[in-house]
Amino acid sequence: MITARGTRLGVLGWPVAHSLSPRIHNAALAAVGRSDWRYQLLPAPGELLAEIILALPGAGFAGANVTIPHKLEALALSTRATARARAIGAANTLTFGPGGEIVADNTDAPALVAALPFAIADRTALVLGAGGSARAAVWALLDAGAAHVRVWNRTPERARELCAQLGGEPETSARPADVLVNCTSVGLDGSSPFTALPLSADGLTDFGCVVDLVYAPAGTRLIGAARDRGVTAVDGLELLIGQGAIAFERFTGTPAPIEVMRASVGRYKGVAGAAPGGRGAGVAHASG
Repeated sequence: MITARGTRLGVLGWPVAHSLSPRIHNAALAAVGRSDWRYQLLPAPGELLAEIILALPGAGFAGANVTIPHKLEALALSTRATARARAIGAANTLTFGPGGEIVADNTDAPALVAALPFAIADRTALVLGAGGSARAAVWALLDAGAAHVRVWNRTPERARELCAQLGGEPETSARPADVLVNCTSVGLDGSSPFTALPLSADGLTDFGCVVDLVYAPAGTRLIGAARDRGVTAVDGLELLIGQGAIAFERFTGTPAPIEVMRASVGRYKGVAGAAPGGRGAGVAHASG
């Protein structure tokens, strides 16, 4: 943990307008008496990401979360990284220290394992995607002792590259597994996941648990389809809170008031543009 000089925090992403992280973190800051701290949205197009990150410490920022699509570059821009972030090859949490130090960590990985309804050791998993969140998921599942982790991506070469670097097995279909983890952005626009992923709604019964990193006010279509069929499901909101709680402790040095963080969202009560059923505005990603 770095003793940071700033009192501002934020979430970097593109797009980032519908992130619930400001609501969650500002509630947590108030609960621990950090009334002079503030957490905000930090819209960051890719071509400006490096410039923005390098400017944040001087602007009074103690740290920042990083969401899609910037997790790989965030790690590359850091001056130091935790062993976990280095192993994963992606970062979602940056902490700023003196002398321009930028320390990268990945809190997606422990949040995923903690959110599962059963121990993953000796079980199987199918991860959809090959970006920064998928890298965290694959590493976390293998590190927790999963027997087999398969990886599917719309571009098969990316799945093969990820597996070559982190372990796991590239996959071209959606064979049954104990856990299915959707790390893609499918569903962010409210569209059906079954048109873009190698899944059918009825095929979700082939999995013991379905995890969707996308979150929406009433749950995403993927989560809804799983629950309709009696499949245990973990939605992205719980993962957002879990990774945010770990990041909060990195930023402030204070244990996160996790129940306050959960209560602050209350399935998005009062969120402008929120829509039911995972359609349209109000849909976002668990890493930010």
